[in-house]
Amino acid sequence: MAENGKNCDQRRVAMNKEQHNGNFTDPSSVNEKKRRDREERQNIVLWRQPLITLQYFSLETLVILKEWTSKLWHRQSIVVSFLLLLAVLVATYYVEGAHQQYVQRIEKQFLLYAYWIGLGILSSVGLGTGLHTFLLYLGPHIASVTLAAYECNSVNFPEPPYPDQIICPDEEGTEGTISLWSIISKVRIEACMWGIGTAIGELPPYFMARAARLSGAEPDDEEYQEFEEMLEHAESAQGSNLGPRAFEDFPSRAKLAVQRLVQKVGFFGILACASIPNPLFDLAGITCGHFLVPFWTFFGATLIGKAIIKMHIQKIFVIITFSKHIVEQMVAFIGAVPGIGPSLQKPFQEYLEAQRQKLHHRSEAGAPQGENWLSWMFEKLVVVMVCYFVLSIINSMAQSYAKRIQQRLNSEEKTK
Repeated sequence: MAENGKNCDQRRVAMNKEQHNGNFTDPSSVNEKKRRDREERQNIVLWRQPLITLQYFSLETLVILKEWTSKLWHRQSIVVSFLLLLAVLVATYYVEGAHQQYVQRIEKQFLLYAYWIGLGILSSVGLGTGLHTFLLYLGPHIASVTLAAYECNSVNFPEPPYPDQIICPDEEGTEGTISLWSIISKVRIEACMWGIGTAIGELPPYFMARAARLSGAEPDDEEYQEFEEMLEHAESAQGSNLGPRAFEDFPSRAKLAVQRLVQKVGFFGILACASIPNPLFDLAGITCGHFLVPFWTFFGATLIGKAIIKMHIQKIFVIITFSKHIVEQMVAFIGAVPGIGPSLQKPFQEYLEAQRQKLHHRSEAGAPQGENWLSWMFEKLVVVMVCYFVLSIINSMAQSYAKRIQQRLNSEEKTK
């Protein structure tokens, strides 16, 4: 794998040494200019330069729309085919007939799959920062199903309203009939679709690094530039027999370990990195793209690791954590805290009791209940996380437009 694209390496080295006029450049001055440009772009954020950030974000949006419009215009046959297919689907959806029962079933499944796959993509795709949709959506869903399964002694929740709302079936099971496997099976579709979405979200770094390696051009990505600098540092350290000791900080050593694991082990190295919660997996995608790993080798290992292995590990952890006896022990442990224990324990007990009443259709009986502060805090946390995600996208796109300006100015200086 390390030998793939050897010619591309030579081309990249040559491009780093030459300018358009054929003169050699000083690497230290080039790196210093890149560093200053990067620091200048990083200051373009909403809370420092709001007007410039919004202006650059709007201009970058227009540039992207222009690029996509041009691409679609040059692929008119594909656009026309898609519009015809869409017209057929719309007609099938609205025309009455015996097929409507199948249409409704397909629509339900499609929306379910698209919802969880979309959340998975948002969790891993490189748009400024990932939205932690496992902690905000999938994890709470698995926890709710686990609590309801032990309370109802069944996982055969009525559909509808499941999965939008969980209520106990009219005929509840007997005590002790719920097993770990039955809960895993109940949430398998949602979890696997979310895992597939996270695997799809890892593709942009791979394609970006692969395209940059094949073309020899410098990509518009900070992580890829850091990756190339790390490779150069590692090669120089290897020549001086320092190895990983050349990297003083732990994050750099961890990144180098991931890069070497993927580079040397291949499919099973990618599978190992994808099968555990790994914040450095973007580096695995960049490594695979840089060393021209075949697409299906990378995506196949990523899909198996994220949608099957890691997903089952996360599911089992959440299910065990929110099983009935563990939850009761945690609430009792909170109450045992000296001084503030009883006051902290009360809202948890009220929240669990309110959930039990909802499961048994008793939430509407009697006086309406006030909103529990735990639910209120979680809702506000979701809002804050989504807002931060949107702000990060705005900042990232504004910085991308700033980099376009810097590249244009640099090219103009070279032509003078």
